[in-house]
Amino acid sequence: MKNKIKVFLVDDHVMVRQGLRTYLTANPSIIVAGEASCEKETLAGVKKFSPDVVIMDINMPRLDVYTLIPAMCSSFPETKILIYSMYTQEEQVLKTARCGARGYVMKDQPAEDLVKAIKHVYGGGLYFPDSMVHSILTGSPEPKSGDALSAREKQVLALIAEGLSSKEVATRIGITPRTIDAHRASIARKLKINTIAELTKYAIKQGITSVD
Repeated sequence: MKNKIKVFLVDDHVMVRQGLRTYLTANPSIIVAGEASCEKETLAGVKKFSPDVVIMDINMPRLDVYTLIPAMCSSFPETKILIYSMYTQEEQVLKTARCGARGYVMKDQPAEDLVKAIKHVYGGGLYFPDSMVHSILTGSPEPKSGDALSAREKQVLALIAEGLSSKEVATRIGITPRTIDAHRASIARKLKINTIAELTKYAIKQGITSVD
């Protein structure tokens, strides 16, 4: 236990906590010191176990993370708070960061990402989605710019704006549909645009395509 990262789990779903405990304790560098499902249990557990990292869900019926996080940061400054949530909205991520959370991992990410995040925040770093780091550090949204896209991504975007499917784009360019899907996800993340209609408008405005 001396050389392990001590974590504390906060989630109102017992099965989620059990799953996390099983997965994390299988890692030789991590130990789960305790768990909680509400604010009272969280504060008592953190005081008792002095964990290095608290892994906390964002939406629980008996817990307001936006008041709890600042309180914990004040009372337990050595404990790092890592949000583990199903919510992907940028507003939620930024709000937790501004309250004092050191990282944010989505529940649909690979399990190994959570371990990376734990180790990263334990070491004093921040672990947030790449697309949101600028907003977190500066307090203002990252400007949308076609310059943020690679040449391949602009090519893919132009074809998407023409109405081609991933399979059709892949055939046109000569790469796999899976790679096209990866490019589409990257484009959406960089531009913070998720609909075909908005992507098409953006591509026309930026001169990436001339489709009318």
